[in-house]
Amino acid sequence: MSTRTTLPVLKKPHPTARRRALRAIAFFEAFKGIAALAAGLGLLGLLHYDVRRLVLALLWHFHLDPEMHYPELLLHYADLLNGIDLRTLAPVALAYITVRMLEAYGLWREKVWAEWLGALSGALYIPLEIAHLMHRTTLINAGVLLANIVMVGFLAFQLWLRMKKGPHAFHSV
Repeated sequence: MSTRTTLPVLKKPHPTARRRALRAIAFFEAFKGIAALAAGLGLLGLLHYDVRRLVLALLWHFHLDPEMHYPELLLHYADLLNGIDLRTLAPVALAYITVRMLEAYGLWREKVWAEWLGALSGALYIPLEIAHLMHRTTLINAGVLLANIVMVGFLAFQLWLRMKKGPHAFHSV
């Protein structure tokens, strides 16, 4: 008599649960694309202003000391904004927004290419998020990393289920 351990069988998610998960990821990706678009438009709106001077006026209005940590941080980022080259940033931002919106559309419509795009593009961020978490450990950074791992894991699992079905499963959706 032999004792055999069996591995747990991973069940295929219910189609409704799968659709909800894909749509939640699609919504999140669309939100990231819209947020990037809003940030880009905001930067364009500040293009012809001295951002440092605006921040100093804001700090003065609220009686904040520019030498304190957060006001000093705000001034640091204002200086960075003044040095942005939009000829370089605009195409990168446009590409990011386009990828996010295409991924959102494809996941909402349950397209296989969007699962690949989501899994691969999300996986590219994981090493950067780990490095960022190691540099600055916060609950938010840990949450972002965890959420990305869960989304990439879910999409990779969906692709793995399709591989188990055979090559024809990649052409069905």
